[in-house]
Amino acid sequence: MNPLVTASWLSNHLNDQGMLVLDATLAPPGSAPSVTPRARYEANHIPGAIFFDIEEFSDHATTLPHMLLSAEAFASKMSALGVESGKTIVVYEQEGVFSAPRAWWMLRTFGAQRVYLLDGGLGAWVESGFPTESGVAVREPASFHATLRKDAVRDFAQMQELISGNAQIVDARSAGRFAGSAPEPRPGISSGHMPGSVNVPFTDLVETGRYKPADELRRMFSEKGVDLDQPITTTCGSGVTAAVVGLGLEIAGAESFSLYDGSWAEYAIQPDAVIEKV
Repeated sequence: MNPLVTASWLSNHLNDQGMLVLDATLAPPGSAPSVTPRARYEANHIPGAIFFDIEEFSDHATTLPHMLLSAEAFASKMSALGVESGKTIVVYEQEGVFSAPRAWWMLRTFGAQRVYLLDGGLGAWVESGFPTESGVAVREPASFHATLRKDAVRDFAQMQELISGNAQIVDARSAGRFAGSAPEPRPGISSGHMPGSVNVPFTDLVETGRYKPADELRRMFSEKGVDLDQPITTTCGSGVTAAVVGLGLEIAGAESFSLYDGSWAEYAIQPDAVIEKV
């Protein structure tokens, strides 16, 4: 099923009893926007949308960025946010394609069945002439049940096994960081890549704030030697844009993918990790 929905589709279903919309905007690492994503949400969002703070839904017991919570902690936070199990959930971001796919992946990884991304985000909604509202949308606490899909997540030990087995690993970072010629945004971490991995920068999959058409995505993955019929694991700097590539894989026709949650932030600091540079 196509994981994307249009602004027109969302407008037609916005007031459905089982519909829920989440603004999942996250500032990129190293950036210091003059107006925070939460403040921008409070100034202008899709009517009824709730702000889904990826940082708040991350595990802060580890020094690694954006790591998944336990299923119990995720369920507790979702319930407090007013998200009920079984809802149809549409996630979007305020500009571009960067973080909303991470929210899409998190929700699906914890068992939500009907989760979609608004193609074009808030920009497409506004361009279509649909109304927005300001303030904070508040919902009554609900009951969200979370069960971790273990096959959707990979850790360092599993990545070592995948590398040894020449499995398909797709890296969403920029070409320079992948090659080792450009620095990582997080200090103290070497750039470079995992042996045998393929570089598909997440920015190559999008254009003017939208994913490129499915046939173009299929062509791009094919040119990189990615077989959509075989298992694929995505990685990036911290597990956020790996989900951009993962969602792109599903649009292109891949049945599923797994995501290395620790990604390069974890891999590059392991003493037994092999780092290649081109």
